[in-house]
Amino acid sequence: MLGSASKAFFHLLARSGTLKNLASRYGMRRPSSFARRFIAGETVAEAIEAARGVEARGMSHTLDMLGESVTDLGKADAAAREYLAAIEAIAAAGIGRGLSLKLTQLGLHVDKAITVDNLRKILEHGEPAGFFVRVDMENSSYTDVTLEIFETLWQQGHRRIGVVLQSALYRSEQDLARLNAIGAGVRLVKGAYKEPKTVAYQRKADVDASYARMLKTLLTEGRDPAIATYFMRRLGERPANVAFVVKSILGER
Repeated sequence: MLGSASKAFFHLLARSGTLKNLASRYGMRRPSSFARRFIAGETVAEAIEAARGVEARGMSHTLDMLGESVTDLGKADAAAREYLAAIEAIAAAGIGRGLSLKLTQLGLHVDKAITVDNLRKILEHGEPAGFFVRVDMENSSYTDVTLEIFETLWQQGHRRIGVVLQSALYRSEQDLARLNAIGAGVRLVKGAYKEPKTVAYQRKADVDASYARMLKTLLTEGRDPAIATYFMRRLGERPANVAFVVKSILGER
């Protein structure tokens, strides 16, 4: 998991356009800087070039635009239009077609119906071109409505869509069982939000244990599982990559 200072930085960065611009510009001038590790570029063109570099190393990717907690429907509409333009640019570039987004960026903080419409527009524009759209999970106050919107669009026939679950939340194992049952694609993360003890594990060891249980369930019962974690274990001096962690959780096959 990210440290508390890093979590606070990224949540503030996502909400503040001014800080986002300063961080990205500072990082672009200094490619080895902290910001450069997480920000692919200030424009879609720069992000596409960064994605080409990722693909050249034999890896896949998903692209998103920083910006959550939008409180203005005009900005939510602008964000949706930016994603539509990004779909066109990515398709023309011929790179992998994966997008991630946050529903508060599309207006969830203001109007649920408009958020659904914005997400539907993105899906309808991207699906014919083979795009897969992942709905990121935000803090626990949005978990119910995020899953509700996801399942609504899933029931309407949209299958090029996935969602994220956070192992830090007590409820997530039950949510995973429900999503596995309908065949939805889930990306598993630990959770970067500061949550109260009424809804989330507070000890890192408990979050890790929940992550391990959910990962095993996702790999054995899920469809198209995706794994995201900063957690790296060491066995002696050997750094554990994802394959090693998965093997240790599932056991020898």
